[in-house]
Amino acid sequence: MKDESTYAKALEKVDAKIKRMKEQAEAVRWFYENNNMEESYRRAMTLEELSEQTVLLTRVLPAYAGAPDAALEVQEKIIQLIPVNVGFSAEGWFCIRFPALLPKKAAGSAEYVRSFLYPAMQKFFDGKPPVRFTDCVMVFRHVYDQTHPERAMRDHDNIEVNMVSDIVALYVLPDDSPRVCTHYYCSAAGPEERTEIYIVPKPDFPIWLAEEKVFPEQGVILYDERL
Repeated sequence: MKDESTYAKALEKVDAKIKRMKEQAEAVRWFYENNNMEESYRRAMTLEELSEQTVLLTRVLPAYAGAPDAALEVQEKIIQLIPVNVGFSAEGWFCIRFPALLPKKAAGSAEYVRSFLYPAMQKFFDGKPPVRFTDCVMVFRHVYDQTHPERAMRDHDNIEVNMVSDIVALYVLPDDSPRVCTHYYCSAAGPEERTEIYIVPKPDFPIWLAEEKVFPEQGVILYDERL
């Protein structure tokens, strides 16, 4: 059995985060109802950051209870709740797709991304021969809910992409240095939020740019192997 004081301290941290989230949620609503959208947006971003931190705390909470399979059970829950599609497009481009926008850079955001992305990549490439793209473009395509167009206005310099780059490079690139792979960021409207990452050889990039304009709303079809 784990030290009960450790478990109690973890619970206190969760309680404190939830209390702050409730306060921020009330502030978001108050400023919205009083026509101060700028402050409502600022408070909403604070609420989003607090929620990310709370998720990380609650993920380790079962382990503090002393359950031997806690980490595995939590990982299975993450896979169920954040399904990650991995595969190759018909053109041979590598693609990762998951139903959430990448969080902004903050304490814990890298671990949050790693928790669902790394297991998905590990599972997809298990038993498969290695794939290595060189001289390519890593595309971050942020699909925002078309009913909330303000989500398209994202500061790409403040989004947690480093962990994504590291994990993708581990499986499909020699490394993630600029000499091997450059980055490209874009946004698009869709029926629901998701993030798409593509690895596209540079000679194919103009083709990707042209096809991106007519990508299906649900995303391109992905295959287990390069065709």
